[in-house]
Amino acid sequence: MGFDDTEPRFVISVAARMLGVHAQTLRYYERAGIVEPSRSDGNRRLYSTEDINRLRRIKTLINDLGVNLAGVEVILRMAARMREMERQIEKLEAELNRRI
Repeated sequence: MGFDDTEPRFVISVAARMLGVHAQTLRYYERAGIVEPSRSDGNRRLYSTEDINRLRRIKTLINDLGVNLAGVEVILRMAARMREMERQIEKLEAELNRRI
């Protein structure tokens, strides 16, 4: 049985404890649109390991580097775009190598 980082598994109180922040901080980040936890059938927020890792990056940007939420959003969007571009480059390189 494999471990899926995207599977929602942590309620907000556990996620907050893991990150060393208040649950209200996680609610604020959700309202700001920089994290989007899943919801249970009872509408409880559920965070995946992937969400926790994203929140750790957000916390580092804000607390250690002094970036505001708008800056965090820009940085995360740019990082995602860079990962996508890297995947495209790898795909093109593989295609080019097949043709050589």
